[in-house]
Amino acid sequence: MLSLALQTFISGILLGGVYSFVALGLTLIFGVMKVINFAHGSLLMWAMYISFWVHYYLKIDPYLSALITIPLFWGAGWLIQRLLIEPVLDAPEFTHILITLGLSTFLENLALFLWTSDYRSVKVSYQGQRLPLESISISFTSLMAFLFVIIGTFLLYFFLKKTDLGRAIRATAEEKEGAILMGINYKRVYCIAFGIGAACVGAAGSFITPIFFVDPLTGLSFILMAFVVVIMGGIGNFWGTLVCGLIVGVTESVGALFMPGSMKQALPFALLIVMILFKPTGLFGNKR
Repeated sequence: MLSLALQTFISGILLGGVYSFVALGLTLIFGVMKVINFAHGSLLMWAMYISFWVHYYLKIDPYLSALITIPLFWGAGWLIQRLLIEPVLDAPEFTHILITLGLSTFLENLALFLWTSDYRSVKVSYQGQRLPLESISISFTSLMAFLFVIIGTFLLYFFLKKTDLGRAIRATAEEKEGAILMGINYKRVYCIAFGIGAACVGAAGSFITPIFFVDPLTGLSFILMAFVVVIMGGIGNFWGTLVCGLIVGVTESVGALFMPGSMKQALPFALLIVMILFKPTGLFGNKR
């Protein structure tokens, strides 16, 4: 029984790391621009497809394909912000929601048109390998994805805390008018921040391609869990997103153990409802 509990916990931690990284891009975009990007999940799905096709045609390892998806999706994020979000940035919030929902629908239907609804998966030589650890075993692909996610998370944190551009992003997020008085070009910062958020989801797509199937609706379940993570951690809170991603991953893993497969995500959503009732600002959120 103890080994089963430990196995469930470790599996949840590895899954939660992926949720955290997907949610970090989402919380960065909201924290800087106060825009909820409902197309985040569709971008993840496209990153998975790109990693799949790069592996299929060029035989590039899915993890190495992150070197392609990161700059590609950073550029895509820049263009989305510049062409779609910036013209309506001062419009009511529901306008941002409608635009990103429209973009998500377009990306999903385009993927459906190009590749049909068939499930696809990457087959790599190390896919079935597991690392024995006492009475449990750890999936090699899940562990690799988790390690890359942790490295990416700390690189992003270092960038935001230690670089001039990172400080400019944080200053703009805290007080746009003050940042303007300091000579910061907030529109450029917005484009960079949206690009970084999209690059995070692009990297995450490459990291999880060896683990999950991909189809045009793959991003939906991930974006739902990312929203759970962001709300529980406190919208815009970096470390809250990381910690709550791990909590949500463990909760889902426990749900998968005791509930039917189709119900495994019910437990994280129940936890979210309890959170909203008793601490609507999230675990690490501040009152405003």
